[in-house]
Amino acid sequence: MEEPMLKTIPATTLRNHLSDALKAVDLHQKYLVITKKDKPISVLVDLDFFEELLASHSPRYLASIRQARGEYKRHRTFTHQEVFGNL
Repeated sequence: MEEPMLKTIPATTLRNHLSDALKAVDLHQKYLVITKKDKPISVLVDLDFFEELLASHSPRYLASIRQARGEYKRHRTFTHQEVFGNL
């Protein structure tokens, strides 16, 4: 799979077009790299993507994923009915 190209925005452009940048991150991009003098200095990140990043670095979250994968391998799964009942 091809690595996606990083989308960058100069800090001055971001300052002048913040609303458009926020809309782009919300609708199209997961993040925009902010540059100053052509050097990356920061990132504007979609909230869902940010939460995924935080979760992926949480030892507790990672342990729960390992546990769930182990249970799946041992065929310890539940049906939709068992989890949600008669919704």
